[in-house]
Amino acid sequence: MSDDNPFGGPFSGQGGQYATTVQYGGAVPDARPGGDTPAADLVKDTTTAKFAADVIQESRHQPVLVDFWAPWCGPCKQLAPALEKAVKAAGGRVKLVKMNIDEHPAIAGQLGIQSIPAVIAFKDGQPIDGFMGAVPESQINDFIRKLGAGDDKLQIAEALAAATEARAAGDMQSAAGIYEAVLQYAPDTVDALEGLAALRFEAGDRKGAEAVLARLPEGTKETAGLAALRARMALADQAASLGDMADLERRVAENPKDHQARFDLAMAQNAAGEREKAAENLLAIVRADRNWKDDAARSQLLQLFEAWGMTDEVTLSARRRLSSLLFS
Repeated sequence: MSDDNPFGGPFSGQGGQYATTVQYGGAVPDARPGGDTPAADLVKDTTTAKFAADVIQESRHQPVLVDFWAPWCGPCKQLAPALEKAVKAAGGRVKLVKMNIDEHPAIAGQLGIQSIPAVIAFKDGQPIDGFMGAVPESQINDFIRKLGAGDDKLQIAEALAAATEARAAGDMQSAAGIYEAVLQYAPDTVDALEGLAALRFEAGDRKGAEAVLARLPEGTKETAGLAALRARMALADQAASLGDMADLERRVAENPKDHQARFDLAMAQNAAGEREKAAENLLAIVRADRNWKDDAARSQLLQLFEAWGMTDEVTLSARRRLSSLLFS
């Protein structure tokens, strides 16, 4: 992947193998996307002869806005400053090409433009959208934002994939940096919020994890990942109230029918990362007394499955064994 990662700041020099090509238009007028394009080069005048190079070819790299104007047009003079400001603030997501239709009327005629100012957006060599008149700056910003919406979604997906790769490699610092950078530009990205909350919880920062989850947009659908994280947090709370694991092991060894001690031991083992042992002890309770405490062992197993993930190897193995006990 490319090394000129705009998300590099948060994890520069820490796992560059996860660098992505994600790039967003910043709010800084002098932004230089990729370090190649000064803000001054984002706006230029063109002619009929240069139109193919300045617009058609250039639009294959990023959208190009063409401003059709004339010196006698009052609304054109009103639109121009706002349009240039918005393009420069987008930091390279779009370029602006200005065409004086008095001097170069052919292109405007071919596009059927009958009144000015008219702004036409080109992408991949084709006109895809546009607007007419001296619209407000906010409307121009919305127009530019929509042009790059599809690219932004793709770039966010690439960044999240890079974070997943970093986590799988055990590079939690790089993963956290990517999540934080995504959220800087797209604060409502549920997968990034979930990932960052999980990393903070795993690092022992319970309050930090809860603070991240509090940023979830209202009405967010409970994804499998969020459900798993909440289940893990609930289990941690439950395990915190348990006694010493060695004492629980002693009690179970002395009295194998002490289901409460075995149940508590399973919770302590899960908190310690001993999933197989936790599952085995809960299965032992189901095997010995399915109705103990209104089927508490089976219910707890299901909660563990949710916390571990439905495709986790221990989940799959324990689920098969549970089904065999229940339906044999």
